[in-house]
Amino acid sequence: MAAALSRALKLPGKKGSELGEYDPLTQADSDDESEEDDLVLNYPRNGLGRDACLSAGPSKLRGGRSGRRLGAKDEAQEDDEDEEDEEWREQLPSKSRQDRGDMKGMQYWSHRDSGRDRMGEDRGGPGPLGGAGLGIHGTDAEEKRMRMKNAVRSAFFLVPLVCATLLVLLCAFLIPCQKGEMEKKPQWERALGDAGGVTPPALALWDVDGDLVEDVFVSVTEWTNGTYPTQRNKIYSVVALSAVSGQVLWRKVMAESVMYIQCGLQYSVQRSPVCLLISKSILMAVNGTTGKNLSSVQLKNIESQAVLLPDIQGDSVPDLLIATLPADEALDLSLTLISGLTGEQIGHPVPFNLTAQGKLTGPLLHQTDKGAYYILFGLGNVEAISLRDIYIRATRKTPTCQPLKVKDSGWEKLKNNSTSFVHIYRGSEGVEFLLPFVAGFGDNHNSMDTVSNLNATRSDWVLVYGSSKLSVIKQKDIRKTWTFSSDPIHSQPSLGHFNDDGVLDLFFQHSANGIMEAQVIDGANGHPLWSAEFVCPRLVLETSAISTSTGQSVFLFWASEPIKNGSKTTVAPGVAAPEPLIRKLFLLHPAYPTILLDLSSTTDTAVTSAVSYQEHQKDASYITVSSQATTDSAPGTRIVKSMSLRAAIAKGQIVRLGESSKSGGPVKPGLFEVNKFFRRLTFKHQ
Repeated sequence: MAAALSRALKLPGKKGSELGEYDPLTQADSDDESEEDDLVLNYPRNGLGRDACLSAGPSKLRGGRSGRRLGAKDEAQEDDEDEEDEEWREQLPSKSRQDRGDMKGMQYWSHRDSGRDRMGEDRGGPGPLGGAGLGIHGTDAEEKRMRMKNAVRSAFFLVPLVCATLLVLLCAFLIPCQKGEMEKKPQWERALGDAGGVTPPALALWDVDGDLVEDVFVSVTEWTNGTYPTQRNKIYSVVALSAVSGQVLWRKVMAESVMYIQCGLQYSVQRSPVCLLISKSILMAVNGTTGKNLSSVQLKNIESQAVLLPDIQGDSVPDLLIATLPADEALDLSLTLISGLTGEQIGHPVPFNLTAQGKLTGPLLHQTDKGAYYILFGLGNVEAISLRDIYIRATRKTPTCQPLKVKDSGWEKLKNNSTSFVHIYRGSEGVEFLLPFVAGFGDNHNSMDTVSNLNATRSDWVLVYGSSKLSVIKQKDIRKTWTFSSDPIHSQPSLGHFNDDGVLDLFFQHSANGIMEAQVIDGANGHPLWSAEFVCPRLVLETSAISTSTGQSVFLFWASEPIKNGSKTTVAPGVAAPEPLIRKLFLLHPAYPTILLDLSSTTDTAVTSAVSYQEHQKDASYITVSSQATTDSAPGTRIVKSMSLRAAIAKGQIVRLGESSKSGGPVKPGLFEVNKFFRRLTFKHQ
């Protein structure tokens, strides 16, 4: 009874005090435990029973359990309660669970034995395969291959990641900063000298400081106090201004007022561009970067700009030609050849006794289709004479350079045998303007760039004569293509593309009775393409045509308020029209002919202008020189102003002209559509 009670008090799944004792009830209680618990339960304690692991494990376990059952049978004298307890204890652990636990124990020791075998191989001992000392080398090679494989995988992952990161950083930081630097808009304003009325000063553009933006050269006249209080002296100078900031680069004091400034002449021994400063009696060449004097030549009564010629001396520097008109010999217009390298005269001036009188035309250089060079000039009329003949008369030598050896038989047949002239235009109505039929000639015609001049010398011509007639003359046969008549034209036409036929069109202004009309004429046939009227008296200021990314041109012109719906305010002939207080700079684009963009307004009088391009920004700067009127508080001054066109367009005001009231006419463009179009507009060289 006591033995049965002691066995009944033992908890299921617990071990006795004796080492190695195992209770089969543990397996029944571990149904919900993990495999890790099963392994722990099957692990031999204190190293006992290791030999049992080498034999059939289940038989030993079963033997232990059957031994306990025999012990129970020897106590046959116990009561029925002991027998029931023994039967209940046999039914709890199922045989399948015991076998599964025994198998897990066998697997554990099998893994340990195989591990010992591998350790023996690693130590160089004989392994199951019979190899001695080869396992470690195979393992090292395998590990190296694995490390190499992992390194390659890491490289394939990290290299694209690093590249993508650098690209994101470049787009997020570097590119916006660089773009911001490039999109700096050169806008500035500077006062220089006295107002000087409405007489336009000399103006030229050329990059001389190496920032890829054309700088500004302008002639200045200043009054200074003399020795006595009532004495005032005039000082004439030429000032070079940075196109980016408007700062003065250099100033050159001159003895006379400068009439023309031309830049772009290049010497083979000097990298800096050469600028020509032309006054009434001096032609001076200066270093465009520093303003230092390079050469000068004394002439009498200079009347024209210098014409860039081909190299007629063989010194690899283009030469020059200039027209002089002595006061005491009004009809003897002279052409003088000047060395581009030394600034000295080539031979003697060549005089021409012209019978006509009027405004000086030219001189202009023209190259025929066969490569022969002619000079176009005249007083009221337009004549052409061979550059070869001018050289022979000036030097009394036969030319040896290639440009002067070429002759054009077609033009030679047009010569007048008595005068050696080719008559371009002869008539009773005097010539007002003669210009090459090429784009961009009027925007900055003071440039001496050989590439730009080459296109101009091979073109047809635009002729304005009789103050109100406009024609295009073909250079092949000296015949007029078409003629257009209008009110008196008071400004040189500007050439640009208004329609899509590929032929340049002409924008000009004319005024009568206090009304200024702006017109665009088709360059192919002389038909009107566009016109608008403005309340504005006569303004002597050239219009600018600027090429855009759309292939067409925009036209810039100064005027006052446009006249809408036919409401005109005329002024009787002989009565001066009142000066408008506000003058506006308008922009016209052919895509929207019924819309003007008001870019700027001022009370000053703009007297001359030029256009400068910025290739990187796809922008253009509009340079104006204005006369500021004298007031009680301040004397009148000259104002030089640079304005970015893209920045001005972004702030411009839309001005609608008279809309057509006919049914079926074009739909009135919306404000959003117009703003979107103009804000995307970019500019390029003609």
